[in-house]
Amino acid sequence: MWLKPGLFVSICHKRDLPCDGGRAYTHFMLQTRSKPVSRTPFERLNDVIEAAKARGADAAEAVFAESRSLSVSIRKGELETVERDETADLGLRVFVGRKQAVVSVSEFSPQTLDRLVERAVVMASLAPDDPYASLADPACLYRSGGSEDSLQIYDDTHLSAETLQNQALAIEAAGLEVDSRLQGDAASTGYSQNCWHMLTSGGFRATHHTSLFFLSGRFIATGEDGAMERDGEGRSTRFVEDLPSVIDIGTTAAERAIKALGARKIPTQKAPVLFDKRIAKSLIGQLLGAISGTAIARGSSFLKDKLGQQLFHPSIQLIDDPLRVRGLGSCLFDDEGVATRRMSLIEDGVLTTWLLNTASARQLGMTTTGHASRGLASPPGVGAHNIVLSAGPRSCAELLKDAGKGVIVTSMFGPSVNSDTGDWSAGASGFWFENGEIQYPVNEITVAGNLIDMYQRLVPASDLEIRGTMDTPSLLIDSLSVGGK
Repeated sequence: MWLKPGLFVSICHKRDLPCDGGRAYTHFMLQTRSKPVSRTPFERLNDVIEAAKARGADAAEAVFAESRSLSVSIRKGELETVERDETADLGLRVFVGRKQAVVSVSEFSPQTLDRLVERAVVMASLAPDDPYASLADPACLYRSGGSEDSLQIYDDTHLSAETLQNQALAIEAAGLEVDSRLQGDAASTGYSQNCWHMLTSGGFRATHHTSLFFLSGRFIATGEDGAMERDGEGRSTRFVEDLPSVIDIGTTAAERAIKALGARKIPTQKAPVLFDKRIAKSLIGQLLGAISGTAIARGSSFLKDKLGQQLFHPSIQLIDDPLRVRGLGSCLFDDEGVATRRMSLIEDGVLTTWLLNTASARQLGMTTTGHASRGLASPPGVGAHNIVLSAGPRSCAELLKDAGKGVIVTSMFGPSVNSDTGDWSAGASGFWFENGEIQYPVNEITVAGNLIDMYQRLVPASDLEIRGTMDTPSLLIDSLSVGGK
């Protein structure tokens, strides 16, 4: 059963789950909330918008977000945490002339909502002028002609804590069967179901339902010399039926940890580098940040003068498809209500567009591309939906054979990029290969280069797999600086 309305309890060891384990932290929170008056979300949103207009706001936008989730993690065969959340929050953005302010609350008594409106209007009145702040252009808004059912992004399946615990135990057990040198580091399972209601004074009204189910496992392998290596595997899907088996998760995670044992240091050199598909997407993530309209408008992007120019080999395509069925980033409209559409960001190697929300589009004299992204307590920023870099015709084995010898990077940490020049570096570990064959694992290395140059020489493998909000095949770059001993 879910918690009663008005009570939110969280005792958890929480981690970034979508793919490879992730950073962890621990928190404890006990928060009581007044039981909300029985009103529909849109009635409540309409009330605060009308109240804001009555207090002097020229326009307003309100969002009501509801979420419930359940997750379980185990370690060494023992239950470590159970987290069960049921939350609701309301965010209000108001405009007074060209000034704006955003305020959010998680308690909905009439007194609280009245203070919310008062505070938002006062804050907006005192804010500096922003000549680009406004609601989205009505001509760009999503019109109720489609259905979220066609996207298949909501699964109403409920799983019990016992079921999730058994899944986590099975992940750990499957991994420990791989090798006696392994110990379980963590195994987690869970799901969340969310609903986003949005209403504006301009008449836009829509609801967005999503769900997410996940499995994750991580193991520690210990070598004869006492050296320890950690690796993992995880998957997230919209529908529970699309998750891989717990055996596959546990086995893959364990095999990765074992393969990392015996890592060596290598000399500093220039060498070909193949970025494994698990982490290759981080290179494309740097591209997305550089073509964000907010970065372009500030002039703080190494790609600010590259629109319409050849960045990649002509065979390379980069697509953002918010209408992908069961996509983790799929949606009919963005966080300003603007209709989304499939877009080519890189077409035949050419950069074709910026990623724009309403404010950055106005500043650049362009039209929003439907990439507004926001939380309830902040104005919209920019975010992509479902990004895919096209696969190449050759397998990883063929690319490695052609490259001769070099490094396969399977893990990166602490990436750093100069936003003005594109100079990039990251700590890494992975494998050394020669004659197209893996020779031994390596660690404590850095890889570095200039992203503009790297994009021009990037060669994708054929191993593309659609798994998340950003997917790429493995990517080979024929020469990068590799820092070692």
